[in-house]
Amino acid sequence: MKHQNVVMTLISFLVLGLISSCGSKGGGASASSGKGQLVGAGNRPAWRETVPYGMITVPNGTVTLGLSDQDVTFELTARPKQVSIHGFFMDATEITNNEYRQFVGYVKDSIAHTILEHFNQNGAEEESLTGNMPIDWKQKIDYRNQEVLNQLSAMYYPADQWINGKREMDPSKLVYKYDYVKMKNAAFGKFNRFKDRKQYVKSEAIEIYPDTMVWIRDFTYSYNEPMTRQYFSHPAFDNYPVVGVRWEQANAFCHWRTEMLESYLKTKKKTMIDPFRLPSEHEWEFAARGGKKNAPYPWGGPYTRNHKGCLLANFKPVRGNYQDDGAFYTVRADAYFPNDYGLYNMSGNVAEWTSSQFYENSYTFVHDMNPDMKYDHSKLDNETMKRKVIRGGSWKDVAFLIQCGTRSYEYADSSKSYVGFRCVTSTLK
Repeated sequence: MKHQNVVMTLISFLVLGLISSCGSKGGGASASSGKGQLVGAGNRPAWRETVPYGMITVPNGTVTLGLSDQDVTFELTARPKQVSIHGFFMDATEITNNEYRQFVGYVKDSIAHTILEHFNQNGAEEESLTGNMPIDWKQKIDYRNQEVLNQLSAMYYPADQWINGKREMDPSKLVYKYDYVKMKNAAFGKFNRFKDRKQYVKSEAIEIYPDTMVWIRDFTYSYNEPMTRQYFSHPAFDNYPVVGVRWEQANAFCHWRTEMLESYLKTKKKTMIDPFRLPSEHEWEFAARGGKKNAPYPWGGPYTRNHKGCLLANFKPVRGNYQDDGAFYTVRADAYFPNDYGLYNMSGNVAEWTSSQFYENSYTFVHDMNPDMKYDHSKLDNETMKRKVIRGGSWKDVAFLIQCGTRSYEYADSSKSYVGFRCVTSTLK
């Protein structure tokens, strides 16, 4: 499956802006269009910022990062630091199984259409996000048709790997390919960023199907096979947070979501929003606090129960008693009350990937304006360089780990039964 070379960068915007402003027809203000006056470029598209579907507005603000309670582990990885955060939109809930299945379904259909050569030779408005040729999405794929299945055999396990005579799709064949620009490399690099842009373009090919085996692998001497079989596939768990997703897969999802929305907006001749992405750990903490200063939990605190004695999040409140909060494993992504911004389960349920590199002492040197600590790791890096910050704690964690200011990490190339994610996109005002 060939990938489409679509790169959304500030560099591209600058170049396109310069080119369009130089034209005398349809591009901008010519010498005579403003009667000799400085009136700005003409023919600019109309724009009105709207909140993306399923997202909540997190306004500009200032927050004191760090623990609001005793550092019981004495790690000193979250020392207090006041920072300012620019506003953004954030998913009200963690990405659910059903939302992630839309991604899986798109990649599966895109590959199948490509194999079947369902291309629109006239140039369809909706283009494949994973191929060079525009796919004709109006053509249907009958996955029950034997002739079609024979043509798509490369997507399925070979016959000698069938179980009970059933043909099943090979999840490892569901690969999403995309490009992106390493912005900071371009900003500080030695190459001419207009002439040698390829020096800063990185291509990814990511297997996107969740690792359902995490339910067994994460817990030794524990029977969790039913969750492996059912959690991602059964409709009972449609609105539960997706798990078993690596950091790389979460980033691929954000890219696909951006391209999917941009493809639609182009058909309506509307202006694109900023790309979807994972939040930085500082954006995440700011959003989790919901405008409450120095509060240990999204609802305030200092307790994890309300005045009626009901637990306010999905976590492990008592040793050996996972269901005391009303759930054995995860809960629906919109369970419990949201914080004051309208965000659900910022504490507990599943921990969430952020874009940030985990470095123990980063709070002492990151900037106090939109702090950002990133590292573009490679497969050859040692394990320490693959650590990415996760926030919020999960259904299996104790109360300390679900506090707003508690930092933890997982490895970018690992997947867990207790780690999911949600997306953000920056506001443009």
